[in-house]
Amino acid sequence: MRFYAILTLLLCLFSSIYGFSPCTSPPISSRILTNTPSQNAPQNARHIDGIGSRQSTQLFGGKQAKFGIFSPAVYGAKLVLGEKKLQGIRGKAISLHSGYIGDFTKWAGAYHLRTNLIKKAKTNGDILGFLV
Repeated sequence: MRFYAILTLLLCLFSSIYGFSPCTSPPISSRILTNTPSQNAPQNARHIDGIGSRQSTQLFGGKQAKFGIFSPAVYGAKLVLGEKKLQGIRGKAISLHSGYIGDFTKWAGAYHLRTNLIKKAKTNGDILGFLV
């Protein structure tokens, strides 16, 4: 357990250097953790299952999340908790937040704005790095 705590601390220290960088692509360390191909990979590269990388992103709408200020914490949680547990916690948090947005818009008498506010919350979460 102590090993994971030290590893998470080191990961956060080294990856937070890039939290405020103006570059558009995440650093190599985050591409390795998320298992995404590099930007220099050829477009006609094939995966093992035979589906081209370009085709699969169009099929599933796969957009790479932005690297933001909270990305190192998300990567640390991914290492400590595991991918499946993190996805469960993230889903629960998104569900609660969407519910609170719905309650607020109902209280304010502007329920028609609920969808737009939820989309804005998703955009802000992506910019801040919660969706990596």
